[in-house]
Amino acid sequence: MGGTVGSQAMRTFFIFTIICILLCSHNAFCFYLPGVAPEDFRKGDPLNVKVNKLTSIKTQLPYSYYSLPFCRPDTIVDSRENLGEVLRGDRIENSHYVFKMREPQMCNVVCQLTLDAKTAKEFKDKIEDEYRVNMILDNLPLVVPIPRTEREGPPVYQLGFHVGLKGQYSGSKDEKYFLHNHLSFTVKYHKDQQTEAARIVGFEVVPFSVKHEYEGQWSEDTRLLTCDPHAKRTVSSSNSPQEVEDKQEVIFTYDVAFQESEVKWASRWDTYLLMSDDQIHWFSIVNSLMIVLFLSGMVAMIMLRTLFRDISKYNELETQEEAQEETGWKLVHADVFRPPNNSDLLCVYVGTGVQFLGLVLVTMIFAALGFLSPSNRGGLMTAMLLLWVLMGVFAGYASARLYKTFKGTEWKKIALRTAFLFPATVFSVFFVLNALIWGQKSSGAVPFGTMFALVFLWFGISVPLVFVGSYIGFRKPAIEDPVKTNKIPRQIPEQAWYMNPVFSILIGGILPFGAVFIELFFILTSIWLNQFYYIFGFLFIVLIILIITCAEISIVLCYFQLCSEDYLWWWRSYLTSGSSALYLFLYATFYFFTKLDITKPISGVLYFAYMLIASYAFFVLTGTIGFYACFWFTRMIYSSVKID
Repeated sequence: MGGTVGSQAMRTFFIFTIICILLCSHNAFCFYLPGVAPEDFRKGDPLNVKVNKLTSIKTQLPYSYYSLPFCRPDTIVDSRENLGEVLRGDRIENSHYVFKMREPQMCNVVCQLTLDAKTAKEFKDKIEDEYRVNMILDNLPLVVPIPRTEREGPPVYQLGFHVGLKGQYSGSKDEKYFLHNHLSFTVKYHKDQQTEAARIVGFEVVPFSVKHEYEGQWSEDTRLLTCDPHAKRTVSSSNSPQEVEDKQEVIFTYDVAFQESEVKWASRWDTYLLMSDDQIHWFSIVNSLMIVLFLSGMVAMIMLRTLFRDISKYNELETQEEAQEETGWKLVHADVFRPPNNSDLLCVYVGTGVQFLGLVLVTMIFAALGFLSPSNRGGLMTAMLLLWVLMGVFAGYASARLYKTFKGTEWKKIALRTAFLFPATVFSVFFVLNALIWGQKSSGAVPFGTMFALVFLWFGISVPLVFVGSYIGFRKPAIEDPVKTNKIPRQIPEQAWYMNPVFSILIGGILPFGAVFIELFFILTSIWLNQFYYIFGFLFIVLIILIITCAEISIVLCYFQLCSEDYLWWWRSYLTSGSSALYLFLYATFYFFTKLDITKPISGVLYFAYMLIASYAFFVLTGTIGFYACFWFTRMIYSSVKID
């Protein structure tokens, strides 16, 4: 019977996996592994540049490229984004910029337009908020090289170019807005010496603001005086800049240069992923990990020696039948496994934590193996959503198993609360934030169709999987306690000040936070300062260290608590390591005021709301790790001594 149920559960899990992948993949060719699908271009082949969202680290609100009055093609074609891209606010569309492989172009005119008061204000607002234009060529994002001295190494690359800049004319104090209307592109390629085919390995741009001049009336055949391919005259920074004002005429132009590169196609993302001073980055991470490993080793040694002495002492006393009064943690053996208050809620949180732990571990493994490369935009977020849904079966299993240990009988109620408590909280916050973003007319607002897909993933797949896992978990025999529990609870003696629950819980969160806070800085920088993060190998190591640290600090404080004859360890073991989420949120607040330049209230609300969700998830994850560590620890020590 058990084998039949297990096979049915596995078959259901497999079917739901296939359905989920089909639902979230808009076409079969979206699945992409780096280094597997290169595209060869021969001389003269067309290269279509796609435009993506406008982004700003000051507002954190993305907008579609054509929300500004840039030059529009006759027909705008939206690329088919995956679920992760839509949630990130990506809006990938075609553009007027069309190159021919290895055929340089000079001063190509895109279009001419005359600004009115409305369009001038739109450009000024975006320049004021430091918005950048993002473009894509052969799946590579457009970058602006920022040169450094030879001692400092290769240039730093900035994702996208600024819409414009603010400045002053010499001798004037009036601040003006200038538009980047000339783009000097450089396409880097790696050529196959045998076939003469080439692969694109770099896409760079240097933007210019130039007030183009010409003679006579404007027409499609008008030759510019400021840049002329016939006269080999190019745009430079010495040209008069293009002001953004009412009734100003703007002419958009671009150059294209092709540069052969020794970089191979499989390594073309390396330049993009090494955007900061990696030596300081690696040194900081390794230093942090060594400190945490040392502290964890010290804690483990102290615990093992102390426990070994205690267990040997108690067993020796009972063997010799010495009538000495018991002290310490053995005194509470008849109460230590008494179900806690709000045990149902604890089961729900533990189940959700197991779901998170499975999600994080599998995601880290796939990312470390290179399956979630930045070249697959939105892949990381899509994978995390899919894994969250599929891990629902483990959430239901864990919550039901613990619920049965507490002698619970209504497994369906626990399954329902597990399926809805955390997702409903997050979805409610997300829905309110989405309404705020929609009110700002940002492309970051999730469309109704995508919102419906998320609800379907939740109700149609995640909830059934939670019930399947709960059914399987509840059918398993209950976990037996190593000692019996008295009917009447024992009185807890007065505790020392340092064993106060609030104090010990807050102390317990410091070490787990210390294991991740340096890595947290780089993660926050990549999210809020629009940079790539792709050192998942080190992040996986940090995750393992975090798990070990959460487990050890929870065990140590649980042991001290039991030695003080306080047997209410269930919730405290969860909160001890879970309190690290409080420090995470405090650090996020510190980061906001010291590293970010966000001034708009709506952007501040978005930041703190998203960081609150992240901290809540971190609380559930670390709390569950600490709980299971203490769950195993208490059973181990009370089954190791002889209880009369």
